[in-house]
Amino acid sequence: MPADPASPGERLLRLWRRLSRLPGGRWAFSRLLGWSVPYTGALRARVLELESGSVTVEVRERRGIRNHLGSVHAVALANLGELASGLAVLSRLPPSARGIVTGLSVEFLKKARGRLVARSRSTPPPVTEPVEHEVVATITDEDGDVVARVTASWRLAPALPGDPASTPPAAAT
Repeated sequence: MPADPASPGERLLRLWRRLSRLPGGRWAFSRLLGWSVPYTGALRARVLELESGSVTVEVRERRGIRNHLGSVHAVALANLGELASGLAVLSRLPPSARGIVTGLSVEFLKKARGRLVARSRSTPPPVTEPVEHEVVATITDEDGDVVARVTASWRLAPALPGDPASTPPAAAT
């Protein structure tokens, strides 16, 4: 069977478009994403919208991501922001590029409680050589107040033939 020439992001978008319009499809997509990225899967985040370079993801406060102060843990917020930035970047990268997070900066602005929504947008530069690309994810609470802002530094580079970073998880094919 010939290899799919589409980028991992294009295959991810194809899967999203196929599942998101079905009853329970957004839930199924989110579970497949969590299964293929186990650490992020522990958040139980739900993808609400996904387009090329743009994403909206939600997480609901629950005991497993709460801290000792009764709010969502700082690292859970960082994880949510990194997930949002990653989906925004990945969904926009061409097949000839790959990326990895090289740094995270998080501003915690308010205690995070209840339903939290992370939004991120990315327009990566052309990738003909390694380049740094910063992507911001803004996390808001049910009142629309910004509780955290996550800036992810992405190192983008030309994809190498046979590179695992150029191949999406089995769930996304």
